[in-house]
Amino acid sequence: MSTHALAPRQIWIFSGVLVVMGSGWGLTQPLSKIAVSTGYQHFGLIFWQLVIGVAFLAIVARIGGKGLPFTRPAFRLYVIIALLGTVIPNSASYQAIIHLPAGVHSILISLVPIFAFPIAIALGMERFDLRRFAGLTLGLIGVLFLILPKASLPDPAMLPWIPVAALAALCYAFEGNYVARWGTGGLDAIEVLYGASLIGAFLVLPLAVSSGQFINPFTPWGPPEWSLVAGSLIHVTVYSGYVWLVGRAGAVFTAQVSYLVTGFGVFWAMTILGESYSPFIWVSLTLALIGVALVQPRRRRPLAGSSEISQTRPRSDETSRTDI
Repeated sequence: MSTHALAPRQIWIFSGVLVVMGSGWGLTQPLSKIAVSTGYQHFGLIFWQLVIGVAFLAIVARIGGKGLPFTRPAFRLYVIIALLGTVIPNSASYQAIIHLPAGVHSILISLVPIFAFPIAIALGMERFDLRRFAGLTLGLIGVLFLILPKASLPDPAMLPWIPVAALAALCYAFEGNYVARWGTGGLDAIEVLYGASLIGAFLVLPLAVSSGQFINPFTPWGPPEWSLVAGSLIHVTVYSGYVWLVGRAGAVFTAQVSYLVTGFGVFWAMTILGESYSPFIWVSLTLALIGVALVQPRRRRPLAGSSEISQTRPRSDETSRTDI
């Protein structure tokens, strides 16, 4: 990776891209809430989300003149990333967001770096660090502010869905650590995303059909259907932008999108869905963001001018929302 510093103009441009990415990813939270509003279930939603992603990435691969490797190691990677990056976490997220405010869900998803840190220590990829341990502690205290005070959530019946939503963040943390530990076998980010989306669609289709959750696209469309399409396109577009920005500004700079995703997720939930929150939720949001800031690694080098991206993710604790 080149280590020459970015010019001020580049920093302004890349910061603007960062804001657009955070706004887009944050918008997917209320869109998911709308998508489940009329009874659509997780397997049906995930299947079409993956199909839309595959269609988009097929065009990107075609333009780039790339094929899709299907060696045994590549296939194994696609399956693992599909399960940890989409099937399991999105199943949890779609079920949880039926019951939780979209803003609360955004706070819980922001905990990915906080979960990733102890996993990285367990795998021997990180050493104990007091500052980052303080961030982990603050993030967990933030979660306690969601679940302990009786006045925090609008309805006490929402409480059991907090750990379900947190399961998605935990899956993303495992996914990032898996890639950081074992790599991607030379595949670039778009190839991994394309292959995992394709495999994920084949895995989820029989689950959607057998569970009665398959969504028939040949019916009149309303806000839920359009929200699903919009959210899927936004995600795959923004993720491609994420990969692009990592290659030009570096993983540490790009990881700052985590704060923007959470902030915009809360903002869009208030604006689009009219959500309002108790003081305890605002305290939880503040503690979570401070925790993420402390857990993030310090910059070890100047912002990079360019780099070759050979992995789907930066280091496991340098990423925010990494679902496929």
